[in-house]
Order: sequence, then C-alpha cells, then structure tokens
Amino acid sequence: MPGYYTERLSAERLRGCYEIAPPRVRQYLDEEIRHAARAIRPTDCVLELGCGYGRILERLQDRTARLVGIDTSAASLRLAHEILGEHSGCRLLLMDASHLALCRASFDVVLCLQNGLSAFHVEPRAVIEEAVRVTRPSGSVLLSSYSERFWRHRLEWFRLQADRGLLGSIDEQATGGGVIVCTDGFRASTISPERFISLVSGLPVRWHLREIDGSSLFCELTVE
Repeated sequence: MPGYYTERLSAERLRGCYEIAPPRVRQYLDEEIRHAARAIRPTDCVLELGCGYGRILERLQDRTARLVGIDTSAASLRLAHEILGEHSGCRLLLMDASHLALCRASFDVVLCLQNGLSAFHVEPRAVIEEAVRVTRPSGSVLLSSYSERFWRHRLEWFRLQADRGLLGSIDEQATGGGVIVCTDGFRASTISPERFISLVSGLPVRWHLREIDGSSLFCELTVE
C-alpha cells in the first residue's frame, strides 16, 4: 500500500479519478482550494506536499511569488510539468513528505490538502513535524481531511472510481467508519478532530480546527 500512488494510481489514472467526480465532490474540491488560497499572499513562498499531477498547483500558480510541489510519483510530476507548462515558475520535486530535503524556515505557507496525511501512508506526525520545520515563524501550515458529514458523498465517489477500474472493488465488509478499503490493497482513512489535536500536541505552533463546506476538516497551524 505505501507505493500505491507511485505504482498504481498516478499521472493519468489519478487525473481520471478527479475527472469523474460527481458535482457534490467537485464542490468540495473547489471549496477546499478556495479556503487554502485565502491564506496565501502574493509575496508568499508556498509548498504543497503530495502535489500529484498539479491539480491544486495550477489553481495557485498565479497567486503567489514562489510555488513548490513535491510528490513521490515521477509519473505524476511529469504530467504536472506538462499541465503547468515550462514557464509556470512552479518547481516540482521528487520527494517524501516525511523527509523533506528543504531548508528550515524557507516557506510562508505549507499545504497538505485532500486527506494527504492519510494518503501518504507514512507516520502523520513526521509529515507535520517536517512541514513545521520548513515553515517560517508566523507562517501557516494547512492540513485537511474529510469531514464526517461528507462520508456518503466520499463513498459514492470512490465507488465510481472502482467501477471505472481506477481502484480495486470496494471491500464492503471492511469499509466504514471513515475508512475505505478496496480488494487490491487500497486503503484510505481520515483524520478526526481528536486525532489532529493529538498529532500537533507539543509542537511549536498555535492550532485551529475548522470545518469547510460540510466536507473538509482543516487543521490550521501558525508556527511560533
């Protein structure tokens, strides 16, 4: 499972998942980006963890001074380069979010959206610690997961992906309680409010939990 997004669900297959999203899921995806964009100033340096094929970067590239995206899938990064264009000014790097080869305090805003903390299948605390490390004092780290209220729409979307052969069949017996399991080994959980609080406890940050659109749960950190 750790290599699923690198070996099985990357580039065009990953883009296909978003292209078939139902209207309510598209609304969720748009509102999540809009909310994150409000935290970004034109002079900011912004890092996205798990940028995939550039879906979010494309929406942010004209809003900020410097934009960097990292991912563990070389195929997804190649597609992102094609989508963004050679002259976009966005830097794309092959990198693990839990081991960032980036300088301390080098970004104003770090984003880990669309349930990335679950999708990476690495220790979430390690990802958050690295995000905080590379963020400047008074800068922001925005982490998001799914709201519990969005479960029905999320499950519908994943069933569509399975029906199109983009994922394995949904394991209906193992799926539930915020966790989606497929017969090919795919597994996607969520981060609850209590889990977010536990994950950021003891870090040099101020935190705030916020639900957006009845679909996203944001944990927003301000680095001290």
